[in-house]
Amino acid sequence: MSTFMPKAGQVSRSWYVLDAADKPLGRLAAAAAVLLRGKHKPIFAPHVDCGDHVIVVNAEKAVLTGKKLDQKFYRRHSGYIGGLKETKYRTLMSTRPELAVELAVKGMVPATTIGRAALLRLRVYKGNDHKHAAQKPENYEF
Repeated sequence: MSTFMPKAGQVSRSWYVLDAADKPLGRLAAAAAVLLRGKHKPIFAPHVDCGDHVIVVNAEKAVLTGKKLDQKFYRRHSGYIGGLKETKYRTLMSTRPELAVELAVKGMVPATTIGRAALLRLRVYKGNDHKHAAQKPENYEF
């Protein structure tokens, strides 16, 4: 008996909705990363992109535990001398909560072409509404 190896054309992609309301940001990101990679499927293989589409709603209601709102920073650098920009997560969660969720998920997928392709299937929305009703997404409880 031989081991089954999926091919890229054989993968069927589903749509899932994750509700971030009152959920810790890290647990939300871990659940989204598992769905984006396809690790919940029995046909998972690390060399094939088996993942599904993920819609995250209510990103502004995601929770950071402990003192992370004041002690954790989002840092980016322009590449020039003195070009480091820092933003506290309290500010980031109040102004751009979609970016905070995307960064958390990005840190949990591999930094390869498969990981970058998986991030293209992630959609994050600040409120409860999304525009993907035609795809008939199903709710995912984590």
